[in-house]
Amino acid sequence: MKWIYESLGISKQAYYQRLKANKAKDEIGDMVTEWVIQIRQRQKRAGGKKLHGMLQDKLREHGVKMGRDKLFDLLRSRGLLVRRTKRFHITTDSKHHFYKSPNRIKGLGITHAEQVLVSDITYIRTDQGHAYLALVTDAYSKKLMGYALEDHMRVELVKEALEMANGNRVHSTEGVIHHSDRGLQYCCPDYSEFAEGMGFVLSTTQQYDPYENAVAERINGILKYEFGLNETLPSLKVAKAMIAEAAEIYNNERLHWSLNLKTPSSVHDKFDEDEYKSYKKRA
Repeated sequence: MKWIYESLGISKQAYYQRLKANKAKDEIGDMVTEWVIQIRQRQKRAGGKKLHGMLQDKLREHGVKMGRDKLFDLLRSRGLLVRRTKRFHITTDSKHHFYKSPNRIKGLGITHAEQVLVSDITYIRTDQGHAYLALVTDAYSKKLMGYALEDHMRVELVKEALEMANGNRVHSTEGVIHHSDRGLQYCCPDYSEFAEGMGFVLSTTQQYDPYENAVAERINGILKYEFGLNETLPSLKVAKAMIAEAAEIYNNERLHWSLNLKTPSSVHDKFDEDEYKSYKKRA
C-alpha cells in the first residue's frame, strides 16, 4: 500500500482522505442516481434541466450541493442522458375544400389561461395497428385540457377531445380561441359548428410550419417520448390507460421549463400570475 501513495506523491493521510472523499462522492452519486431512476419511472424522458429542478428539495434535505453541470456529468457517466428522437408520421391532411379560418394567434400576446386552446393529432403504434391521439392544450399554462384516442381519424375523435377540454375549463373566459392546423377534421363543418356552438373562435395555421402550432407540437412530443407512448403498445386498451396516466402526471407532477419549473396545473389555476413563454422559431 505504501508504494501507491508514494507513487502519487502524497502522504498516507492524504491518500486515505482521498479514498474517503471518493467513497463519499460515489455514495452521493448512487443516491442521486436512485432519485433520478424513481422520477424516470413516471417521467421516462425527463431531461437534465428538469431533473435538476425536481431534485432540489431532496438535495437540500440531504445537504448535497450539486449544480446542473455536475448532474449532467453524473447522468452522462451512468448512461442516463436522454437521446433525441425524430418524428416521421404525418397526420395532417390539409388538401381539402373546406373553409380555413385565419391564424388568430399570430403576434397575439397570450396573457392568461383559457385564452387560447391549441389542438393537434399524433399517432400511436399498437400491435393491432395505428391509433390516433387528439389533444387539446391550454397555450398559456401548457395544461392538457382534453384528449381522445381511437383507431381512426374521423371527426368524432377531435370532437371528443374538445368536449373533454371544454368540460375541464375552470375560468369564465369568453371567446376562447381554438387553434389547430388545417387538417380535414378541424375544418369540416361538422367540427367547426360543434366548436363554435360551445363558444370557441376558430383559428388555423396558414402553412405547413410546425412553429405555427408549436405548443401543440411540443406537448405531442412530450407525451410520446417522455411517457413511453412512442413504443409499440400491446393494444388500444393499454394505450388508453397509459395516456390517462401520462396526462395526470404531465399536468400535476411534471415541471415545465417554460413555466419556470412549475406544473401546468398550478400555473393554470392561477390564471395569469406567471410569465407566459411560447415556443417560437428563433431567427
